[in-house]
Amino acid sequence: MQPDTILSPRELEIARDYAQGRTYHAIAERLHIAPSTVRTHLAAIYRKLEVSSKLELHARLEGDSGPNDNQTDHAAVISELALSLEEAIGRERALSEVLRIISRSRGDTEQVMAAILGHALELCDAECGILFEYHGDQKFSAGFTRGIPRNFRDWLEKQDVFSVGEGTGLGRMETVHDIINIVDVRSEGLYRTEEPLRHATADLGGARSFVAIPMLSGDRLVGAFTIYRQQVRPFNAQATALAQTFADQSVIALDNARMVSALRALTSGE
Repeated sequence: MQPDTILSPRELEIARDYAQGRTYHAIAERLHIAPSTVRTHLAAIYRKLEVSSKLELHARLEGDSGPNDNQTDHAAVISELALSLEEAIGRERALSEVLRIISRSRGDTEQVMAAILGHALELCDAECGILFEYHGDQKFSAGFTRGIPRNFRDWLEKQDVFSVGEGTGLGRMETVHDIINIVDVRSEGLYRTEEPLRHATADLGGARSFVAIPMLSGDRLVGAFTIYRQQVRPFNAQATALAQTFADQSVIALDNARMVSALRALTSGE
């Protein structure tokens, strides 16, 4: 049977996009759906077409009739394993690309941070990300942002360096120097108070499920890497581990940028 007789119109559209190399995020953005929804559709597509790789999917869409025997008993397992493998390969490629950018950045922090935030959001199925610089004594400033609404970005720029409450994600993260995973920022009691950062994050940023990850240089807190989703879809352990990896890479990038800047200043002084 041909794919267009097996798949729904939406599944066929997603299958073609994915086979052509588009990522979950790119497909989700084009179709105005969540990246997790794209993955759910792809699992169904792999199962229905009985394929186990992007290459096989492309071949089926190009007219390969596919297997003659009925393997539906194993189709669900095969589709899940295939997507998980492709996602793992994607994570490795993203990390390699980030490390390559850091090694060649020559102190261009803007380029590196944009790349790190972009890859982190894509691999963690999150819409929005912010890299905060830590100034000590519960004070932060937003250094880099990705995907957040304009109103929220304007609010952060207007605050410049600002203090955070102890009950906020950033405040709790500063205290424990560990990941703070919030299922829904609007369900916590803090949202019913006048805490400005929580209201800005939820109301201007549209945040629901949220993670704050410490950026540590040794035992010293230098910043925070935050990502959030605009719907209640809690981050699992795999997503938070990925986010921590990207936070660690951010510290490396910032340290490299500072060293390059110091070297340039020393050279120009001579």
